Amino acid sequence: MSRFIAFLRAVNVGGRTVKMDELRVSFEALGFTKVETFIASGNVIFDSRARDDVALQRKIEVQLQKSLGYEVKTFVRSDAEVAAVAQYQPFGAELMKSMVALNVAFLAEPPSAEAQQALHKLKTDIDEFHVHDREIYWLCRKKQSESTFSNAVLEKTLKLRATLRGMNTLLKLAAKYPV
Repeated sequence: MSRFIAFLRAVNVGGRTVKMDELRVSFEALGFTKVETFIASGNVIFDSRARDDVALQRKIEVQLQKSLGYEVKTFVRSDAEVAAVAQYQPFGAELMKSMVALNVAFLAEPPSAEAQQALHKLKTDIDEFHVHDREIYWLCRKKQSESTFSNAVLEKTLKLRATLRGMNTLLKLAAKYPV
């Protein structure tokens, strides 16, 4: 058995409310065990015998489409991958001092070189980006509401689906579910 964390896009945002009990039932219906949710923003921890995160993502998306009635893009990482994301240092100490918020965008696949170039054109005095494998780190120097960057802008720029999580959430997940 391996522990995974599913980061769900479009859960409890935009008027779509999903009870965490309902999510747990959907995951348990797939045969996953030790299913838990972490804060009500679409983070589901579960154990599975499967090893293929792409297959897990598809399986979860199909189940959630059936149970919730709308598409929920899913990004699955192992507990070790989440720990690595939380510990990764994408920016130097000087940049980190300027930070008000640090977020991580989860992608299904690494962005192409062309997509990365397009992303870096979005860099401003407020926003800084760093790509590492299937994650994009977004450093925001002001309140996020003062930035023009968003998940929608990211998806349009990369031509890939994504979901954002705050670094504090990822640090808490990594601490709660250590490898």
